[in-house]
Amino acid sequence: MQSIAIFCGANFNGDPVLLGAVEQLTALMAERHIALVFGGGKVGVMGLLADNMISRGGKTIGVIPKFLLDKEVGHTGLTELHVVETMHQRKQLMNDISDGIIMLPGGFGTLEEFFEVLTWLQLGLHNKPIAILNINGFYDHLLRQMDVMVEQKFLKPANRALVITSSDPAEIIAKMQNFNAKPDEVWFRDRNLT
Repeated sequence: MQSIAIFCGANFNGDPVLLGAVEQLTALMAERHIALVFGGGKVGVMGLLADNMISRGGKTIGVIPKFLLDKEVGHTGLTELHVVETMHQRKQLMNDISDGIIMLPGGFGTLEEFFEVLTWLQLGLHNKPIAILNINGFYDHLLRQMDVMVEQKFLKPANRALVITSSDPAEIIAKMQNFNAKPDEVWFRDRNLT
C-alpha cells in the first residue's frame, strides 16, 4: 500500500486514547512510506493526523472543497493540497488516489464518506480495503447495527465481512494489506439472502 485515505472528524474530543491511536497509526504509515490522504483541514482529528505525519516526515495529501477551505482552515503544511468544488469530488478524489480507506471517529460527514465508498466496494466499483479503526469502542453500536442488518436479512454476511475492524492500528494495516475480496462476485452472484 502506497497511500491510505482516512475519513475522520473535523472536531477532536480530547480523548487521549484517540490521540494515542492517531500517533501510532501515523508512525506506522510514515515508517512504511504510506502516504496519508485526508480531508485537508488543520482542525480536529484531521489536523492531528496531518501534524503527526508531517512531524514524522510522512507524505500528506489533503483534499478539500473550496467552500470548506476557510471553515475547516485548510492545512498549509502539506505535501499536496487539492482544492475541489464539491463534497462528492472530495470523496471521489480521496478514493481515487488511495489504496485503502480507514474510518476514525467523526460525525455525520465521516459516516457518509465511509458508507458511500463501502457501497462502491459492495457494487464492485473498486476493490480497495475499507476499515474501521474502532478506538475506545467508538463504533461498537454501528458495528452491532451492521450485524442486525445481517440478522434481519437486509445485508449478506459476505458483504458484512467486507468491513475490516480492529482497535489496533498495526492490525488494521496488516488486515488491509492482506485484503482480497471480489466484491462484484459478492454482490451479483446470489441475490437471495436466505
